[in-house]
Amino acid sequence: MNPIHEHAALLTRRHLLGKMGLGVGAAALSTLIGGKAQAALPDPAAPTLPNFPAKAKRVIYLFQNGGPSHVDLFDYKPKLRELAGKGLPDELTEGKRFSTMTASQEKAFLPEITKFARHGECGKWVADNFLPRTAEIVDDVCFVQSMRTTQVNHAPAITYFLTGSELPGKPSMGAWLTYGLGSETENLPAFTVMTSRDRQASCGQIFYDFYWGNGFLPSKYQGVKFRGAGDPVLYLSNPDGITRSTRRTQLDDLAALNQMNLDRLGDPEIAARIAQYEMAYKMQSSVPELTDMRDEPAHVLEMYGPQVHEKGSFAYNCLMARRLAERGCRFIQLMHAGWDQHTNLDTQLEIQCQDTDAPSAALVKDLQQRGLLEDTLVIWGGEFGRTPFQQNRPGANRGRDHHPYAFSLWMAGGGIKRGFTYGESDEFGFNVADNPVEVNDLQATILHLLGIDHARFTHRFQGLDQRLTGVEEARVVHDLLA
Repeated sequence: MNPIHEHAALLTRRHLLGKMGLGVGAAALSTLIGGKAQAALPDPAAPTLPNFPAKAKRVIYLFQNGGPSHVDLFDYKPKLRELAGKGLPDELTEGKRFSTMTASQEKAFLPEITKFARHGECGKWVADNFLPRTAEIVDDVCFVQSMRTTQVNHAPAITYFLTGSELPGKPSMGAWLTYGLGSETENLPAFTVMTSRDRQASCGQIFYDFYWGNGFLPSKYQGVKFRGAGDPVLYLSNPDGITRSTRRTQLDDLAALNQMNLDRLGDPEIAARIAQYEMAYKMQSSVPELTDMRDEPAHVLEMYGPQVHEKGSFAYNCLMARRLAERGCRFIQLMHAGWDQHTNLDTQLEIQCQDTDAPSAALVKDLQQRGLLEDTLVIWGGEFGRTPFQQNRPGANRGRDHHPYAFSLWMAGGGIKRGFTYGESDEFGFNVADNPVEVNDLQATILHLLGIDHARFTHRFQGLDQRLTGVEEARVVHDLLA
């Protein structure tokens, strides 16, 4: 569309919505002058949602940056032990892409470095010497062992999972959901992000802001990052000499000026600015209450593990995720780096599991005990798995390369089947053998659980009806649904 015509169309719509009392700016301004709304509404420009009754109200995504090794943790393959040290058949690797670290080297099978056992009534195989707490919740979890992706490097693979595109610039899943569904709270961001990493800093994974960006959606839908040190959110505290009442007066005047510009220009970023200033003011009260853990029972803190007392740790972030969920946040994204074990599989995999196992299981148990798991979808997984072959030469430090062709993740709550395993890889853990699940299929299924038809949930941008699941065909994996 011609930019001038597009601006004119937007201006007309904003004026119409403003007259009807439904404009974003009007809604934000009503809050400033004493509105009693208890939730943040969806964007007026978004399609009407939900499309059908939802099973989940919110999502907690425990994203494990780097690619957890499925063949060492969840996908037991006795054949690998039988073939240990032997070269891979050519038909397995023909036409396959790997990172430049192993693309041209000879490849030999590497069996699991863990010990697998069956657990729960469902009999799920789990490496319980590394994941003892996860093994305890298998009857409440749905494992997907037939995930695959098109990306072989970290940043594009993570971006694909979180935005539906391997290229930066598209809205992240949390931005899409808060745009379409709004929030159940007006005092905290609808979309929050927390990051952590292995204490040994064993890999160079970077947390790019576009992993939680708003893309072409209004900027108020980008994720708000909570920090692990200092103020949880940058610039949240008032400067010295500025009282809360003074800040309130400043924001009231600023909102009135911004509203005049919004009425005159119709720029949606002005509406976003009004809403963001007001949210920051509310967070000055809500965030200290959120982060005050003195009301948490000792047995709950113990369940998350000793690192729960360390701000910025994965354990601390998991407990924060539960507190955010019970306060009405729509999408809570935790990202933990350190799973990129190219040369340190024998040491770092266990450390990663120690850091993440108890907190992940505790989050599921905690939500369940509080009656929140039923309508909270918890997702645990990375951007790909690890190769069933050894990356380094025999005798060197053992490691595994990136593996996009078959890997595992798990989900719990929010309308997902309990004690269920979907799909399987081949006898080597190399390719998907049954019921493949593509990245866009997973996204379509997540949206479905939230009451959204992924094909109808679109936003017009650059002349196209954009959607999270992209232009390629995606399907809801109904077999995963309770």
